[in-house]
Amino acid sequence: MSFAEAHKLDEAQPNFLDKPIETDATTDIIYMMCPMHLLTLEEKAKEITVGQTLAILTDYDGALEDIPQWCNKTGNEFLGIYEDDDHYKFYIKKIRESE
Repeated sequence: MSFAEAHKLDEAQPNFLDKPIETDATTDIIYMMCPMHLLTLEEKAKEITVGQTLAILTDYDGALEDIPQWCNKTGNEFLGIYEDDDHYKFYIKKIRESE
């Protein structure tokens, strides 16, 4: 049973994708927990340009809330989550430069 099924996620929850998305960059933050996963995400987002996409690989369940909230806070677009066998792949699109 997937995380989404187990937690009966509704439409207000993050968008789970049927397949991975091709991205411009990827960062592996598996085994990182709060706050390191967000600090690493912030640094990696600075390395891509506006319009590019980033995949974030993590096994931290807290990221299900943290990464979409980070996107809202920073003005970047949250594209969705793909649930792999032992980790999640979060996808964001850089909309603006960090302040």
